Amino acid sequence: MSSADINQITDNVEKLSVTENTESTPVTTTEESPAPESQNETPSSLYVGELDPSVSESELYELFAAIGPVSSIRVCRDALTKQSLGYAYVNYQSHADGEKALEQLNYAEIKGKPCRIMWSQRDPASRKNGSGNIFIKNLHPDIDNKTLHDTFSSFGNILSCKVATDVNGRSKGFGFIHYDNAESAKDAIENVNGMLLNDLEVYVGPHILKKDRESKWQELVENYTNIYAKNFNTEWTVEDLEKLFNPFGKITSIYLATDENNNSKGFAFINYENHEDAVKAVEGLNNTEHGDKILYVGRAQKKRERVEQLKQQHDAVKQEKINKYQGVNLFVKNLDDSIDDEKLKEEFAPYGNITSVIVMKDESGKSKGFGFVCFSTPEEATKAISEMHQRIVESKPLYVALAQRREIRRNQLSQQMQARNQMRLQQAAVQNGMGQFVAPMFYGQNFMPPMTIGVRGGPFPNAQNPMMIPQGGARPDQQMPNFRVVNGQPVPVYVQPVYNDYQQGRMQQQRFYQNRPNQMQQQPRKFNKDEQSLSQILSQIPVEQQKNYLGNQIYQKISESHKVEDPNVIGKITGMLLSMENEQVVSILEDENVFNEQLDEAINVYQSYKNEEPTEAPAEETAAPVEN
Repeated sequence: MSSADINQITDNVEKLSVTENTESTPVTTTEESPAPESQNETPSSLYVGELDPSVSESELYELFAAIGPVSSIRVCRDALTKQSLGYAYVNYQSHADGEKALEQLNYAEIKGKPCRIMWSQRDPASRKNGSGNIFIKNLHPDIDNKTLHDTFSSFGNILSCKVATDVNGRSKGFGFIHYDNAESAKDAIENVNGMLLNDLEVYVGPHILKKDRESKWQELVENYTNIYAKNFNTEWTVEDLEKLFNPFGKITSIYLATDENNNSKGFAFINYENHEDAVKAVEGLNNTEHGDKILYVGRAQKKRERVEQLKQQHDAVKQEKINKYQGVNLFVKNLDDSIDDEKLKEEFAPYGNITSVIVMKDESGKSKGFGFVCFSTPEEATKAISEMHQRIVESKPLYVALAQRREIRRNQLSQQMQARNQMRLQQAAVQNGMGQFVAPMFYGQNFMPPMTIGVRGGPFPNAQNPMMIPQGGARPDQQMPNFRVVNGQPVPVYVQPVYNDYQQGRMQQQRFYQNRPNQMQQQPRKFNKDEQSLSQILSQIPVEQQKNYLGNQIYQKISESHKVEDPNVIGKITGMLLSMENEQVVSILEDENVFNEQLDEAINVYQSYKNEEPTEAPAEETAAPVEN
């Protein structure tokens, strides 16, 4: 049926409606019909959809205020991100202005996108009532909302009309129309279903809710007649397929997929009249050999069903792989760049039968510094972990552990952090008796020369006053790592927090409040270094603060030596020297030659550690091992 036929049908429908209205003129009394003034004063609310996310209330007001007085405009937005949801509500003071706006502004372009206007339906039951809804498919890509509305408006009053589009605004080939009554929807289905619109035969039918479609789809699956065939010779034609499938029953249609050059894609759909014939074709032709190919024949599936089935198969294979390598797959990191698959296998070969080994590489073929080794039994993997973990291979200590999935590893790290925080809270409650959390204090970063280290790792303007905490110093809750030498490598050293309470014989805890000039700061008593030795000064300081005072002295002497300029490095070396006993630290500070020797040794240890510092492994540590 051509477009001229559609126009003819539309004219006939309009003439029929005019004749019916002329012959049966309704008689109404004055009491039953509302006055025009009261109808004009009835507020009206319009729904405006298909809006660009950048459209604001002010822009909508400029457009809709030209029709008549607007009482309010609201663009609906996401509660969290405050981004526009693509639709808005415009309220007019009179119903006539709403009708005028619906007539003149429907499908008008706003920022390059045609808007879609309809009456706002406050009642959810009216919105969900599907009596006037129809569904149209096999639409031409050039048909948009306005064209669809103009085509079907002759059958009745359209409340909403929409063509489904993808993210790029292209038509998906189907749409929906909502009439204000079921009779108009029925007329549209009877007159347009099966007609040609832009040379495409369209299907028009009543809209079916999703839950009803699902139940109907289950019935179709159980009694299918349409089958799918693939992996046959691309030279086959429709006649060849009909000759092959016709012996199993009566065929209603055959569709052979072809490309733009009319060449076969190697798959087709065959629809039988009876379900039993389709089952016979599947059972008789599936996995049969035709030429040099094995033919596949099965029930035709929708894309959504195929995607769900493939997802289930993928999850099953993934779970099988996890179970297969559980307890036998090892993750090895901190590998030297010279270590390849063969070298890694050679290192782990003495501990059992290796089924696969791989060193992960980047796009250029360079090692990422980590890999996987898979053993045949969990016992062999456990032995390899105990023997190879922290073993030096090519001047680097290896890290060896059982391989874990990323989400499992993240959950474990999160649980560990929570456990540590809980333990700190409990320790703080025991130490100060008030249940107050005190962050651990340690030496290291954020030292500000020429000042000296303070109670919380922050600088002191005066080394003689370890209790003074200046503005701009480190916050007490900042963690600053300190290092001491263990097995030739620096490791963090934590110093217990200090509490002070002069009335109860304890020092009250020191706190720092940045940019609080009115905050009171306690002034401890000062010691005259010219009159007393370092040992005597130290004996007059509470035990809890002796390390702090010695740290101040070490930091100041390192700064004055000018052997280290970086404040962060000075703090770390201070922590390394401070890891010794107080008596040793005092003897070093009192002898200049001994102090310089210890300082040079600490600098050398730190430099060697920095030169051999291992790189971090990438976040993805769960690559599947490659079997030999």
